[in-house]
Amino acid sequence: MREQIMRRYPNSKSLFSSSSLPLGSSPFLVLLVVLPLIVIPVFIFTSCLKTSSWSNYSLPSPLTWRVGFSDKSYTFASFAQSEASVVSYNTSTLNSLYPDDQATLSLRESNGEGAVARGVVKRHSKLEKMEANLAKIRSSIREAARVRNLTSIYEDPDYVPKGPIYRNANAFHRSYLEMEKLFKIYIYKEGDPPMFHDGPCKSIYSSEGRFIHELEKGKSFTTTDPDKALVYFLPFSVVMLVQYLYVPGSHEIDAIGNTVVDYIKVIADKYPFWNRSLGADHFILSCHDWGPRTSSYVPHLFNNSIRVLCNANTSEGFNPKKDASFPEIHLRTGEITGLVGGPSPSRRSILAFFAGRLHGHIRRLLLEQWKDKDQDMQVHDQLRNGMSYDSMLKNSRFCLCPSGYEVASPRIVEAIYAECVPVLISDGYVPPFSDVLNWKAFSIQVQVKDIPKLKDILMGISQRQYLRMQRRVKQVQRHFVVNGLPKRFDEFHMTIHSIWLRRLNIRIHD
Repeated sequence: MREQIMRRYPNSKSLFSSSSLPLGSSPFLVLLVVLPLIVIPVFIFTSCLKTSSWSNYSLPSPLTWRVGFSDKSYTFASFAQSEASVVSYNTSTLNSLYPDDQATLSLRESNGEGAVARGVVKRHSKLEKMEANLAKIRSSIREAARVRNLTSIYEDPDYVPKGPIYRNANAFHRSYLEMEKLFKIYIYKEGDPPMFHDGPCKSIYSSEGRFIHELEKGKSFTTTDPDKALVYFLPFSVVMLVQYLYVPGSHEIDAIGNTVVDYIKVIADKYPFWNRSLGADHFILSCHDWGPRTSSYVPHLFNNSIRVLCNANTSEGFNPKKDASFPEIHLRTGEITGLVGGPSPSRRSILAFFAGRLHGHIRRLLLEQWKDKDQDMQVHDQLRNGMSYDSMLKNSRFCLCPSGYEVASPRIVEAIYAECVPVLISDGYVPPFSDVLNWKAFSIQVQVKDIPKLKDILMGISQRQYLRMQRRVKQVQRHFVVNGLPKRFDEFHMTIHSIWLRRLNIRIHD
């Protein structure tokens, strides 16, 4: 595999070459005059380098930026890096986008456009100009976040975000419009299908394949000029790597991890962008359970890069400050035909529904407590003959979405498609698009320890409250729909927006 990746790439040349300068003989008087003029500047220059630890980059001073998406503030810790700092991360107190105590991504403001010595005229690079533009955009979103209206004040021919399903409708809308104008992604061309530039479109991992295929078309947010890009996509599919490199039953993924190591070495040797940011402006996308584990083979990929993951488990290293949660969508036929929509609330006779295999301890607890125990709580490990899974979803008021072996579940999107209020039962799961969406407005979140109280919790929700939540599920549906040709504000665009937000969260130094 390594030879397959390496065969097309020219050897990179060193950036510097050494040479010696011959010194001619000089009279003693000339040496006496010239030597101090040489030694003193060298001493000063060396002292400056030691002071800066040989770093060509500087971190901005801490600032506080109240974004306005919610009313809580959280400490945003900078990433520890063993090499020269190439990315600015504030260590200030930030206004979180989450309503609870989970750490989260926030937009942050750097302190200006970088220091320049007085009296020195500096010509700005392309990167510096892009970063200056991003600083203005961050400022504009910060201003938009101060508007606390439930409806965006910006005009839009297609859709105007409004209502409590958003943390801040106005800030989201302004950010989305700026993304459409500016955001560009460069896809590395190295690597061959099927393990690169490809992915499944008809399985539980279909959202991974659909996103890769859409991006590869080159029609949405992509650029062929890497100097114009704000982020760089590493186009390997963990699902396809597993399919072709994993030996069943071995429980070893070294071949998969080493392939990723080799690939990043190739692009780091050929292009300047990975080393420039230590991977912070690069992203991967994976819906496989082993996505996080695969990324751990490259420390900078795990710690610095944007990882768009279905398995968004904070206990396994998912970091909402830089990583993005990706919806897991099971498209059995590759299409959503017949999946979206459902009866009115008055025609939904089932209180709660779940059907699924015994995967993981949470499902075991759920099945032990509720399987065949209560007519209102339709909990099954498998459906009886004549029972339709889709029909059960559409005739239920609440759809139970417990984690399996991993935290993500396609049942969350299935519930939203069926206009059934999702009930999330998990530990450490960060739901998709949580930096924009207020999940508490349209879903129920139940702690694992409260599974025995599940019916009491659901029965305690008044009819009026349920109707409000069900209407909001219908409203939020557009953000999870997979379209053959992506439409504004759909699942594809919301995923792009999640990546855009995380790029806004950093400042790359040239």
